[in-house]
Amino acid sequence: MASSVGVDDYALTRVPAGARYSWWSVAVQRFGQVSALSQFLLGATLGFGMTFWNAFLALTLGAVILEIVAIFVGIIGAREGLSTSMLARWTGFGRAGSALIGLAIAISLIGWFGIQSAVSAKGLVALVGGLPEWGWALVFGLIVTAVVLRGFGSMAWVAYVTVPAFLVLVGWSIGVELWQHDIGALMASAPPGPQLSLLEGTTLVAGGFITGAVITPDMTRFNRSVGDVVKQTLVGITLGEYVIGLAGVLLAHAVRSADITTIVTSSVGWVGILVVVAGTVKINDWNLYSSGLGLVNFVGTVFGKRLNRGVATAMFGLIGSVLAAVGILDQFTGFLTVLGVVFPPIGGIMVAEYFIVRRWRGELEASRALGEIPASAPNWVPATLVVWLVASLVGGFVEIGLPSINSLVLAFVLYVVAGKLGLVRGVGSTRTTADVVSAKAG
Repeated sequence: MASSVGVDDYALTRVPAGARYSWWSVAVQRFGQVSALSQFLLGATLGFGMTFWNAFLALTLGAVILEIVAIFVGIIGAREGLSTSMLARWTGFGRAGSALIGLAIAISLIGWFGIQSAVSAKGLVALVGGLPEWGWALVFGLIVTAVVLRGFGSMAWVAYVTVPAFLVLVGWSIGVELWQHDIGALMASAPPGPQLSLLEGTTLVAGGFITGAVITPDMTRFNRSVGDVVKQTLVGITLGEYVIGLAGVLLAHAVRSADITTIVTSSVGWVGILVVVAGTVKINDWNLYSSGLGLVNFVGTVFGKRLNRGVATAMFGLIGSVLAAVGILDQFTGFLTVLGVVFPPIGGIMVAEYFIVRRWRGELEASRALGEIPASAPNWVPATLVVWLVASLVGGFVEIGLPSINSLVLAFVLYVVAGKLGLVRGVGSTRTTADVVSAKAG
């Protein structure tokens, strides 16, 4: 039976107070997301095309963008106990609009799942061989899928093991390689590859985790307080960007390569491969987890059917593993650039609605007191779709400033203006009773 596949983990309902975790349990997972192999790869990409200090500035600007988005949308998630795509129903997008958000999140994170699995596959081929790269991509993806099927609790225990292991092994890798070089000379050296501008570098940093920032409610709905959200975000993102990102920059200058596998394995051989595997597991489980939540909301909204989160996880785990096998890693930079302008407007709109316009804030608060979700939701909010489209286009095609900031700020401002002018209105309405009954029955 579908209902017996994995743990549903409150996919369509609020996370009750008794099911929430200490801030440390959630913070380890947040840090694990940012201090993963993708951050090493991003740092190496920056280091290959930028000087150390330009890369430092790009990481700083990118981290500020990510922290602002993650804190504000994370606070919404902690207060309401709802996933990102469910929250979107009452934070500007409506029920049908939230389905688009869920689908966009699902597709993007399956792309990330494929990228991460492909990185690990490269390392596993070098470590143990036996299978071709595509074969290891499938094996690795399916192992992560098995972890995610058991839900948040299982993922927390995986984080307790993989995050410390990753940090210890990365420290060893960095130490062995950089011991052979003059750090001052590396920090002053010219980039070994084609030059990246500060705008390009910052967009890569923001784009590298902007989806993770926007979907922060998927994680913070398990937090117990707003203070917990702020602490884990500042610690996780700041340390992740600087410690792992700057290490990647220095190693790219030292090895003269942007290939993450080359950088790590040239330092400590097979131990470097363990770095790849441990670092990838911790972020890939969240990629798959959130994509499953997005798919559950999409299917329930569009088709009126309840899809068990475990079934969604299994489906997307297989799809993501296949994407890794066919070489999605080759599209890494372009993929990040697209994410850097399409996803920030979502966070900008949600924050503007929840904290300023507050068109549906009262319904959320009233239902929260009862431990339920609001009894109904608008079907569409046309003004929101226009704002999202305009902000994304401006972020993608206007070359002045930083694309991620442009699209985020413009979406926020346009939505607030639309709200003040009375243009934020829902079209149609659907009762959510069926969602609640179906979810509780599962």
